[in-house]
Amino acid sequence: MIQRCIVVAGLAASLAGCSSNSANRPGAVGDAYLKESFAADPGAGTAAGLHEYDGRAIDLSAIAIRKHQAELVMLRSRVQRVMDDGTTPTEAKLRMRALAAAIDSELWKILQMRAYTRNPMTYAGAIDASIYAKRDFAPKAERLKSAIAVLKGSAGVVAAAKANLDAVLPKVYVETAIKIAEGQAEFAEGDLVKGFADVPDAGLQQQLKQAAADAAAAMRGYAAWLKNEKLPTSKQNFAIGRESFAAMLRDQELITQTPEEILAIGLKELARKKAAFETAAREIDSSKSPAAVWEAVQHDHPTPQTLISDTKAHLAEIRKFLVDKDIIRFPTNQEVIVDETPAFLRATSFASMDSPGVFETKATEAFYYVTPPETTWDAAKTEEWMTAFNYYTTDVVSIHEALPGHFVQALHLKASDVDGAPRYVGSYAFIEGWAHYCEQMTIDEGFPPASLASDPKAGPKYRMAQASEALLRVCRLVAAIRMHCQGQTLDDATKFFTENCYYPEQPARAEAERGSYDPGYCLYTVGKLQMFTLREDWRKQEGAAFSLKRFHDELLRHGQPPVRLLRERMLKNKATWDRTLGQ
Repeated sequence: MIQRCIVVAGLAASLAGCSSNSANRPGAVGDAYLKESFAADPGAGTAAGLHEYDGRAIDLSAIAIRKHQAELVMLRSRVQRVMDDGTTPTEAKLRMRALAAAIDSELWKILQMRAYTRNPMTYAGAIDASIYAKRDFAPKAERLKSAIAVLKGSAGVVAAAKANLDAVLPKVYVETAIKIAEGQAEFAEGDLVKGFADVPDAGLQQQLKQAAADAAAAMRGYAAWLKNEKLPTSKQNFAIGRESFAAMLRDQELITQTPEEILAIGLKELARKKAAFETAAREIDSSKSPAAVWEAVQHDHPTPQTLISDTKAHLAEIRKFLVDKDIIRFPTNQEVIVDETPAFLRATSFASMDSPGVFETKATEAFYYVTPPETTWDAAKTEEWMTAFNYYTTDVVSIHEALPGHFVQALHLKASDVDGAPRYVGSYAFIEGWAHYCEQMTIDEGFPPASLASDPKAGPKYRMAQASEALLRVCRLVAAIRMHCQGQTLDDATKFFTENCYYPEQPARAEAERGSYDPGYCLYTVGKLQMFTLREDWRKQEGAAFSLKRFHDELLRHGQPPVRLLRERMLKNKATWDRTLGQ
């Protein structure tokens, strides 16, 4: 258990050593934050593109966690002093406020979510060496050595889990951690080793196989310990409570509305999106129920053989549409590379965007991976798999993940004058809200183009696909608040997903379970609505000078902070700054 007295003692000691003015400059504080964050989680440093952290195993011992928490508290105080200093320029203060929100988010995970004492998934997913196989930032033999070093930390992670976790844990956390640990074991011994099969050094190959076998044994042992020791005593006590949920909204996203007010907004959005889904269904076939129409639409998909080429061709059409409509600026000519998901990642990935880290200067390619069905599957299983790759949903996902969603946002981030920690830290609502906003914005602007609309029903099919994605996200919002603030059970949340976003039982259950340990997944919809609100307020302010392209340029040039801070940068009327959701 993390003791507050240790935190206070650590804070006092740290403050004594950083009282100089130079140590409290915005850049110095930001650099200290990055150093601390990546020392505590070296894998995050590697993923961000700072390769001095390659091959470092994570330390999750109680001592290391206490030290990290104390350092975060100290850094938060340093950030506050910068913000309170009357000589700090306004722009620097805004960036420091974004950094403060990021630190508050980390402290919230430790103190409110109790990630290290209450969530066994923290440890089950802590050893991940896949980046060394999939991203070419160093010679592959060197990356293999780094993977070995990371895998060797598995036993220490499991020992830390057994020492740190509470006697009684939430049942859904234990069940999910067991699945993750078993999956990690299988991945380490199987697909990860295959990912380095082309390295010719026999000695390194043997070391990798041994390290992978040891890591797999540690993870299987952890899974068995959870089954035998933790599952029998687990409880359905996953809810963090209204106070902690409100703190998440307030401190991390600077949202002033209460959970109840956010819920009311979400229910209105749910009604709007259900109406949009049903209206599009009637336009396609008024003789069938919306669910039946949607099921039929999903059978309009590529063949397994044309999946990659069709996805690539459609992505090119999306880009052309955005350019022709002059909707957004592309800071560089870098293209997304569409390819099959690497074999060693297929067991855990359906479709994914693999973008370089914000500080990456070597392996800068951006891959949009899609996973074709296995050639050994029968026709029925293959067809079931391919329905998720129906043209309409796939294009909406491509808009979200790549153009103009996450990939283009990352291009703007790299091209901006934001650097250091303010470039790295990001608001959950901004990042996912932007991508979700892009789906609806692109459809609203007239997508699909004629080149993708030979079917006279193409328009409503695309609107139905986007509404389906929106329904999922708004159901997450409603379920998160009801589960964590109002006592809704997993069973009731599952039923809510099946009834309101037309999901079958199994994926609906998975969505409910995710909400139990990721209450922030409500922020997809919150962030999207914040951006539409900001856009409308900025439109009123700018008048005839408004354009979507100008709005997007201004929105994306300040990093990825809480939207509340963007309102201060973009809106002249201070009275509107807190009304991030139009309330």
